[in-house]
Amino acid sequence: MASAQSQDAIALLKEDHRKVEDLFEQFEKARGDGRKQKLALEICKELTIHTMLEEEIFYPAVEGKVDDDLVKESFVEHDAAKVLIAEIEAGEPSDEFYDAKVKVLKEEIEHHVEEEEKPKEGLFAQTRAADVDVKELGERMAMRKEELQQEIRNSGLPAPETTTLEEVQI
Repeated sequence: MASAQSQDAIALLKEDHRKVEDLFEQFEKARGDGRKQKLALEICKELTIHTMLEEEIFYPAVEGKVDDDLVKESFVEHDAAKVLIAEIEAGEPSDEFYDAKVKVLKEEIEHHVEEEEKPKEGLFAQTRAADVDVKELGERMAMRKEELQQEIRNSGLPAPETTTLEEVQI
């Protein structure tokens, strides 16, 4: 495998997708609350870093060069995931809806990944067709990923910030 520094942005993001898919599979097979919580928190960490990379670096770089609606949908999908991530982080496997929240998060992420990776018309295909410098983007994203991993090791996961959701009183 190429070092993170030499990966292009799309390869880096796809690698993240595969890692999270694997973690979801492990969660589904896991027995015991401790193991489930460890995996769920790892999923939350990986998705938090991934969404931050996309929102801070990838989406701004492709804006105006790919289907604008796809980018807007991606922000909304991220925000929906962030709500579930916050709920999962605050919960415990013994909570009534814990497993259901992880399952719905998995389904949302599967849909999001499909839209990004769809051949010819997905966000990644459009990015390559638009001749975006994915190598330079990948280098910036790899450096930011290392920073985020260090920040999380030192301070824990940051509180999720949504882009598209209004404060709702229920």
